[in-house]
Amino acid sequence: MALRDIKHYQRDSILRKRSRRIDNIDDRVHTLLDDMIETMYAAEGVGLAAPQVGVLKRVIVIDIGEGLIEIINPEIVKKSGKQLESEGCLSVPGIVAKVSRPMQVTVKGLDRDAKEITVEGTGLMAAALCHEIDHLDGILFIDRADIVYEED
Repeated sequence: MALRDIKHYQRDSILRKRSRRIDNIDDRVHTLLDDMIETMYAAEGVGLAAPQVGVLKRVIVIDIGEGLIEIINPEIVKKSGKQLESEGCLSVPGIVAKVSRPMQVTVKGLDRDAKEITVEGTGLMAAALCHEIDHLDGILFIDRADIVYEED
């Protein structure tokens, strides 16, 4: 495992590109997952997407304090409700924004063993899933923001 550099929205255009699906889950994908997890925890984040560490692959990791979730090729298959909450991002340091997200989402994808998984999230988990999946499509939370402000 290794810490990877987190890309910055003002310097790294990779954050604006669409990530590619993963067709073969191999040791390289496992290493990417392990590195992303270590990087996310070291940066004290609650989620991280592969483009944030310079890799255009559809991989996310999330831990909102309820245990680690790893999803390869995540896809939102259901969403409902609405919430407007503050968000930040490791790739957009010092900025916080009020972002409208679904209150509940269901995401399908693969785990590191290539088994199909379904993750359901409500509240913060729903927002984190949407936020990280947006990264895979080159979308930053500030693009969806209702109100943007600098962090204290």
